[in-house]
Amino acid sequence: MEVAQRIKNLPPYLFAEIEEKVNRARAEGKEIIDLGIGDPDLPTPSFIVERLCEEARRPENHRYPSYRGLTAFREAVASWYRKRFGVNLDPEREVVSLIGSKEGIAHLPWCLVNPGDLVLASDPGYPVYKIGTMLAGGIPLELPLLAENDFLPDLHSFPDSVWEKVKVVFLNYPNNPTASVAPVSFFQEIVELARRFDFVIAHDLAYSEISYDGYRAPSILEVEGAREVAVEFHSLSKTFNMTGWRIGFAVGNEKVIEALGRVKTNIDSGIFNAIQWAGVEALNRVDEVLTHIISVYTERRNLVVETFSSLGFDITPPQATFYLWIPVPSRFTSLEFTNYLLDKSQVVVTPGTGFGKYGEGFIRISLTTPSSVLEKAMMRIKKSGIGEQR
Repeated sequence: MEVAQRIKNLPPYLFAEIEEKVNRARAEGKEIIDLGIGDPDLPTPSFIVERLCEEARRPENHRYPSYRGLTAFREAVASWYRKRFGVNLDPEREVVSLIGSKEGIAHLPWCLVNPGDLVLASDPGYPVYKIGTMLAGGIPLELPLLAENDFLPDLHSFPDSVWEKVKVVFLNYPNNPTASVAPVSFFQEIVELARRFDFVIAHDLAYSEISYDGYRAPSILEVEGAREVAVEFHSLSKTFNMTGWRIGFAVGNEKVIEALGRVKTNIDSGIFNAIQWAGVEALNRVDEVLTHIISVYTERRNLVVETFSSLGFDITPPQATFYLWIPVPSRFTSLEFTNYLLDKSQVVVTPGTGFGKYGEGFIRISLTTPSSVLEKAMMRIKKSGIGEQR
């Protein structure tokens, strides 16, 4: 028996070697500290949990939910967008609920991409942009994010002959993994291109609320004309520490939102209503959770920046996300440096090449580890001898 060709075409699991070494070290009794996964360690706010429990006890919430999402949840999304970004959305036509934003991102190419169609995907970037494209039969093309351009793609590096073939462009700001941010002027530029060449912009805004030093991330939908060409994905996972709850949403162009909803009605049965009601509670009380969350991540960000700076690394504190994108010493590749830190300090980080070929030369460190454990990891890295290797 053979699997389908689309499965054969998927790239191999890059971290197999690292995972094997981690498992071997743990079997030997070594304490491994994992700074590789972006999964918040902070608990979901209690008022959200309490609303879930209340709604879970209601028999009416035990039936099949609407595939497009509860009206109340979609209205809460629209209300939050209006307050946060000044963007007025029609909750009936321009909002659809998702089982986490990852699900919607993966299914978007099914709505827009025919076999052989070209899709531009940020590189380094969230792997699902390329994987979803490949599963839909499309051809992913790297959209390089380079340090010399502040990890913004050079939109003029592609000739018109390429733009004419593009069906979708995946963007993500604030960015995972680089933690870079994009100005409104960049969004204006890509919207103008999309209107000219008739492609769809899929903007992943999952990290908009994790920001520092007064920075506030914009929505692409703030740009005039964006609704004609763009959809935006968001999730409650990062803002409210709800990664396991699997609730998110997409907003924007009503034709694309309708198509995404049509895909969903054929392949899933929506989000448990009790979770959606908890999502309503969360979106109505965003400001109550951000102050604490941001203060914790700020302290952790500063600790990692100070540690690597003291070892001779050139690092600018990121304005957003809970990641640090750290350049590796010139004598190492990304994977070699990842293995060095694992061997010398028993600390796991993510090699930049896990996010695409243009991630070479960097590692990603996540701040979603308890502060006391992160402090221990930084002490180990200081003692690893890496400062002498530079």
